[in-house]
Amino acid sequence: MSAIARILLSSGRRVTGSDSVASETVHDLRNRGATIFVGQSAENVDDADIVIVSDAVDLGTNPEFMEACKRGLQLRKRSEALGAILMNKRTIAVTGSHGKSTTTAILGQILIEAGLDPLVIVGADVPVFDHNVRFGSGEIAVVEACEAYGGIEDLRPESVLLVNLEPEHMDFHETWENLRDMLVDVAGRACGQTKLVYCGPDSGSREVAAQVENAVPYDYSPLLDPKKMRIPGDLNRLNASGAMAMAVALGVDQSTAANAAQNAYPCDRRLQFIGEEFGITVYDDYAHHPTEIRSSIQALRSRHPRARLIIAYQPHLYTRTQKHLDEFAPALSGADLVVLTDIYPARENPIPGISSALIVERLEAQGVACGYVPSRHLLPRFVASIATKGDIVVGMGAGTIEFFAAGFLQELKRRKELRICVMLGGESVEREVSICSGTMAADALRSKGYQVTTLDPTEALLSSGDVSSLIGAERPDLVFLALHGTGAEDGRIQGLLDMLHLPFTGSGLRASALAMDKAATKRLLENAGIPTPSGIVIRAGDDLPEIRTPCVVKPNAQGSTIGLTFVESSGQLPDAISKALKYDTEALIEEHVEGIEISVPVLCDEALPVVEICPASGSYDYAAKYTVGATDEIVPARIPEEITKIAQDYALRAHKAIGAEDFSRTDMIVSGDKVVVLEINTLPGLTETSLIPNSAAAAGICYPDLCERILLSAMGRYGIKKEG
Repeated sequence: MSAIARILLSSGRRVTGSDSVASETVHDLRNRGATIFVGQSAENVDDADIVIVSDAVDLGTNPEFMEACKRGLQLRKRSEALGAILMNKRTIAVTGSHGKSTTTAILGQILIEAGLDPLVIVGADVPVFDHNVRFGSGEIAVVEACEAYGGIEDLRPESVLLVNLEPEHMDFHETWENLRDMLVDVAGRACGQTKLVYCGPDSGSREVAAQVENAVPYDYSPLLDPKKMRIPGDLNRLNASGAMAMAVALGVDQSTAANAAQNAYPCDRRLQFIGEEFGITVYDDYAHHPTEIRSSIQALRSRHPRARLIIAYQPHLYTRTQKHLDEFAPALSGADLVVLTDIYPARENPIPGISSALIVERLEAQGVACGYVPSRHLLPRFVASIATKGDIVVGMGAGTIEFFAAGFLQELKRRKELRICVMLGGESVEREVSICSGTMAADALRSKGYQVTTLDPTEALLSSGDVSSLIGAERPDLVFLALHGTGAEDGRIQGLLDMLHLPFTGSGLRASALAMDKAATKRLLENAGIPTPSGIVIRAGDDLPEIRTPCVVKPNAQGSTIGLTFVESSGQLPDAISKALKYDTEALIEEHVEGIEISVPVLCDEALPVVEICPASGSYDYAAKYTVGATDEIVPARIPEEITKIAQDYALRAHKAIGAEDFSRTDMIVSGDKVVVLEINTLPGLTETSLIPNSAAAAGICYPDLCERILLSAMGRYGIKKEG
């Protein structure tokens, strides 16, 4: 379609059009003067005289096609428009199941070298052409003629070059005989002295040729040196031989044809070299049929005989996958490692039970190393995590896998520098505390030489909606969480980061959600044999419980000391419950255990020194916790050594019981010779008044070292290693 648009624009026609997404092709056509819309709409055809439609479009649902029909506009299939463009040309139609684009490009370059100045139209971009068109004023036109939907029947060729033929596109042709007979008819109607040039080694081509007069076979040309060909592989050598045979039939000298064929450039995405990084060579390839896959792997093996070959493959079409399901694994087995992603559907709806996973199962049964990454967006980073120096990595397929190679190279380049994003702020009542924690942590990590940015996820999501810094090549390698309270310690941000496949510091979704739910934490700790205060959960509208005072009332799922009240008498209970329910749908009423309040941090599965908390007011509420000088934090706590050991043991057991990672802080009360656990914090504060930094300092760990230990612990869990 883009070739037709370029030709019409070059002849002075006014061209409009539409595509489903913006692309380099759309940008190029706009630069040439075309009006290209992104997205389909009936309004797009408002002032059109003729509407040309693609075979790849579902006409039953396309609003532009339906509008054109409604208004009685002239409608032309792509192949009909192509036939009209070629009306006054000696048309050479290159067709077949595999290698049409490459053969068309080679034949075009031979005719150029011979001085025949051909018009060449290819189904792929060619580096030495104007994208997929080579404008020429000679009388010959070489055109890639697709057999898929009978479009070749709209051409009136002088001669047909048939490179091979297999049962393909049976959703249209239904039977092999229909496909074969269509090409017999087209070649039979050719007006040249040589009606058909066909591939002798291919059985399907021979069946067609058997019913066509003046058919000339070709085989591997002895004039082509496979070691010197610019385009590698046996199939491409055969394609070049076919192009030579057709050129000779058109009067080109055989040596001229051989020299041009040997030095011809391939089409884009035909074993196209994309780049190299860290000693890893990257190709992009269009192969999507088992025959093509085998041919491409053979070509790569001939060029890189001792390298490990990694294929990232995206099946094309559900129907093709279903039809050739048992052929894909044998074809792909020539690689050392195969990673599949989900099927590219194009115009098709899913077929129940047909999945890339079926190919993976067959590869595994053959003993081939393989993997499955359902989202093609994650494919580059997955392959980058396993590729090593000396590997050959190929993105293969006919769909959106074309973006893999460039994305993979970007992933390799990311190895040069570790990117850290410190998340701070958030939406909880501890927002300001989080900003302080995050700012201090970011500065500390920068002082250790890390590349650090900061991000407030609430601002990003609810203000601008721009989360582009969290995806793509510029995303962070790891997120350092300095968020507190709801939206953070409850696991919501961890869930978002899991969805974005971004590693992060601290506990995961499950542990965070459990720790935030104080009642759930109590049950978990009690099951682990760790003592906690007795308590009950109450909701808005519930009757006031019979409970002994003094007691403590606090939101059941809220961070820090927000909404907490120390209740001395039953008359204070209603107001305390109302206060707690302002911050949560549930309030937790606990017995008030008198004693020394302590907190025990755990850092990288090691209990740090116990911190004794001595608020000047006597109550460790929000103001006492975060106001500088309002609370004395004594490290180590003034408690007996045996109590210290019990407290540290409880902290480690609580940390493991809840599934915490990297660091946590467990708050407790020492009452006589007993220790009672109050709650666990999975994202404790990192401000100048916070408990963990003070405890770490007593253990000889300065603040920057503390932050780096948390970071390195998370990197170890995710297996993050950076080169450079």
